[in-house]
Amino acid sequence: MTDSGHTAWILASSALVLFMTIPGLALFYGGLVRVKNVLSVLMQCLALTSAITLVWLVCGYSLAFDTTGMVEGTTNLHSFVGSFQKSFMRGVDASVASGSIPEILFFMFQMTFAIITPALIVGAFAERMRFSAMLLFSVVWLLVVYVPICHMTWSGAGSFFGDRGVFDFAGGIVVHITAGVAALVACIVIGPRRGYRKTAMPPHNMTMTATGTAMLWVGWFGFNGGSALAADGGAAMAIVVTQISASAAAFTWMSIEWVKNGKPSVLGLATGAIAGLAAVTPASGFIGPVGGLLIGLVAGVVCWWASAVVKMQLGYDDSLDVFGVHGVGGFVGTVLVGVLAAESFQGNQGDLAIGSQLATQLLAAGITIVYTAAATWVLLKLVALVVPLRVADEEETQGLDTVLHAEVGYDL
Repeated sequence: MTDSGHTAWILASSALVLFMTIPGLALFYGGLVRVKNVLSVLMQCLALTSAITLVWLVCGYSLAFDTTGMVEGTTNLHSFVGSFQKSFMRGVDASVASGSIPEILFFMFQMTFAIITPALIVGAFAERMRFSAMLLFSVVWLLVVYVPICHMTWSGAGSFFGDRGVFDFAGGIVVHITAGVAALVACIVIGPRRGYRKTAMPPHNMTMTATGTAMLWVGWFGFNGGSALAADGGAAMAIVVTQISASAAAFTWMSIEWVKNGKPSVLGLATGAIAGLAAVTPASGFIGPVGGLLIGLVAGVVCWWASAVVKMQLGYDDSLDVFGVHGVGGFVGTVLVGVLAAESFQGNQGDLAIGSQLATQLLAAGITIVYTAAATWVLLKLVALVVPLRVADEEETQGLDTVLHAEVGYDL
């Protein structure tokens, strides 16, 4: 039987998570690119919101969450992916329950996660990928990568990761590691922007980016708090630790840049906040305030290092630091929850066997990394056989807004 209080909270959470992509992520990314590409980024986020919604309806939800054929403790095909039994939401109406909320609402809530995950990847190949190639890749990637990892983690007893007791409350593995690893592979396969590391490519509108950051931060309360699927103390704690982690990581990243460069930057503060939000996501339903603080502090340091040092040393052009923030941040949280969920750190998992849980978390993260990297590489190569992945050099110089969309972001 559904509960009106829980239903009301997940209704609000669904709106908050959708708000993270449009307009939150769109504005965050849009401000970070050059003026000639701002509309292309906004367009990609809007188009993916529409496309993924339709894919989720047709078969995405069914393949991710249908439990037909799943048996607890038994590994079979349905431990890795669902069936087509609920395609087009067949057999589901407003009266059908999923726990204490209507299943149609659970469909909507999970749809918002499916939308933002491929949208995150956009930041890695910003300013150079062809729109048609982006759409084709994103839709197929959702079905080949996101859907199986989602099913393995969140579809309950009989799922591959679920049977092994993996902790991923709101998507450290499902959303951030998959998006971050796919972003790294994509930016390497597609190649760097013209003039990368030779020509300055500063953000064109930090006001837009700061606004998008604030929207993402607030929306994240629906992302993490809503994943409790109830309006209760668990949701409240998830929101509290989300706020603490974001604040700690933001202040840490800002402080590192302040010491290193002599001045604190809005960009550093904003990027640090997103790193803290990504890192606390898998842990948010299992930890207490101390855990949120520790994850935020670690994420602020490690994600800064990945984005500011490792990327420069290795030379890949992850335009908007998707891997450094989301991939690395998601991995940090996925590992640390194996420690911080213990009661001794204010976690809610009692006398947790930390060594065993750490091994479980590392196994799940490792499988996800390897599978996502391999599948993403193959998909990009296949898409390239259908349509070129990136625009021509002269088109890239002119800018994607005019070349691909015949529009400009500003009437200068």
